[in-house]
Amino acid sequence: METTRAVVFTNIIIAVSSLFIVGSVSGGGSLFFNFYGNSCPAVEFVVRNAVTSSSSSDPSIPGKLLRLLFHDCFVEGCDASLMLRGNNTELSDPANRSIGGLSVIDLAKRDLEMLCPETVSCADIIALAARDAVTITGGPMIPIPTGRRDGVVSVVSNVRPNIVDTSFTMDQMINLFSTKGLSLIDLLVLSGAHTIGAAHCSSIQSRFQETSNGKFTLIDKTLDSNYANDLIQQCPTGVSPSVTVNNDPETSLVFDNQYYRNLMNNKGLFPSDSALLIDGRTRKLVEDLANDQQLFFQSWGQSFLKLTSIGVKTGDEGQIRRFCGATN
Repeated sequence: METTRAVVFTNIIIAVSSLFIVGSVSGGGSLFFNFYGNSCPAVEFVVRNAVTSSSSSDPSIPGKLLRLLFHDCFVEGCDASLMLRGNNTELSDPANRSIGGLSVIDLAKRDLEMLCPETVSCADIIALAARDAVTITGGPMIPIPTGRRDGVVSVVSNVRPNIVDTSFTMDQMINLFSTKGLSLIDLLVLSGAHTIGAAHCSSIQSRFQETSNGKFTLIDKTLDSNYANDLIQQCPTGVSPSVTVNNDPETSLVFDNQYYRNLMNNKGLFPSDSALLIDGRTRKLVEDLANDQQLFFQSWGQSFLKLTSIGVKTGDEGQIRRFCGATN
């Protein structure tokens, strides 16, 4: 009953807040709900159609869109700087070379340029597409404000100091998230994005050691041994760099709270996942989210709004790109 009341209360807050301005997190201006109400009323339909159609042919798209959002917003703010192609841009960093979902953003942008030329930013498309990625995989539908503008700076050297590495300790993650205006709770809740998507085998190799007979053996004792054996089978020594493993071994295509149940069973894919269960500051919260999916969805909505508001450019800042891969 208490959870139901909390959900109702949160829905009321969201409904009321849609009438007002939403300030950005960690610098930047203000965003508005229904920003394109007059200038491009079909924007959300177009973006949702691009996400849905692309995901129907490639079920990995939703997870890729969430990762794209995180890597964009944590560097230069949510300004589509990650979309800019060229030498020494953010896409040049090894952590971003495997970023997917760019074609979905380009598809939506192409259609929107035909309907509403030079009106909708690539930054807004990324935020809306990530929102829709959650919804179509079973997660909550979250109204988000728009009005972001596209950045004109994309530098590879800005990437590494601003994104989470899978080997990060809790203190390292907390410190990085705090620079983005995100709290410990936001860190825990947004980590739930790992309930969908996949990772390359290279991102988990630190949890294993190669033996003299050329096979991996588990050295990270925070990982369930049976799960570790499954990972070794999927990611043996000498595996192709293109091979991936699901973030969530149970319901990899469904946005749910299984991620936290996995953590409780010592089945977090990355060391940074396992750290959430081990650390006393977050263990009880992991348990709460593992036991209450509605609590996770409610919390996700609040933290997602903060994530998509990091360092946004509004008003006269930045530009509205005609093509997401290049500045005007």
